[in-house]
Amino acid sequence: MGLMDRAGPSRVLEGIHGVQLVGQPTYRDETLHCGDFVLETCDGPQVVGTSQGLLIRQMLHQRPACFRPIRCRLQGDQNITETIANVLTSLPFIFLGFRAPRKNLNTSLYANSLIGVGIASSLYHSSRGEVRKILRWADYTMIAATTVCLSRALRDENPKLLTAASTLLLPFQPFMVSAVHTGLMEVAFARRALTKPELRMAHNLHTVSSILGGALFIADDCFPETPFIHAAWHLAAAVGVGTCNKLLE
Repeated sequence: MGLMDRAGPSRVLEGIHGVQLVGQPTYRDETLHCGDFVLETCDGPQVVGTSQGLLIRQMLHQRPACFRPIRCRLQGDQNITETIANVLTSLPFIFLGFRAPRKNLNTSLYANSLIGVGIASSLYHSSRGEVRKILRWADYTMIAATTVCLSRALRDENPKLLTAASTLLLPFQPFMVSAVHTGLMEVAFARRALTKPELRMAHNLHTVSSILGGALFIADDCFPETPFIHAAWHLAAAVGVGTCNKLLE
């Protein structure tokens, strides 16, 4: 968050997460008056009055933590070789999306969301600059949306309130949403593997790929400068997703 203010009134929003203040406007505009300032958000600069700004500051400051957007970093893809590897290992998700069963609306949504994961990941890894933050957020959110769709496709009996709440939290807490619905999927997979012997091989492969994927995900966060860890995580995750597709057949 940047702060380039020169006058007292414009400091009232200092410290708000996700807000950037710029100085008093120097150009002439009849819509601006003394005491106005520019509120710069994701939707672009907006001019608001001092009293209105105080209200916005209070509302944003008091919002629950679950409604605060995630912070995205720009690290990763240290060179062009790693970028190519990460883009190529994102493509299997698109292939799995086209191959996923489409028996009903829920399974179709899941299949399409897998395609979205592959596209979002490819765009993120091929991007550079500040737009990378937006695409990183889109990547996280798309992954979380896929877990919601898979959970819904596997268990129609899941409360609709849970699905609605998860959808609401997608843009703000994708990790939490992913964790909840991945847990539901794991429980459903384990139960079906106990009653259907033909799924046990797929479940065993899914378990191994999930453990490996989790280890690679943590390693990627702890050692961000180590090349190709993220690409390896893509492959482990793709194997896990492929085994999940067996549940929908």
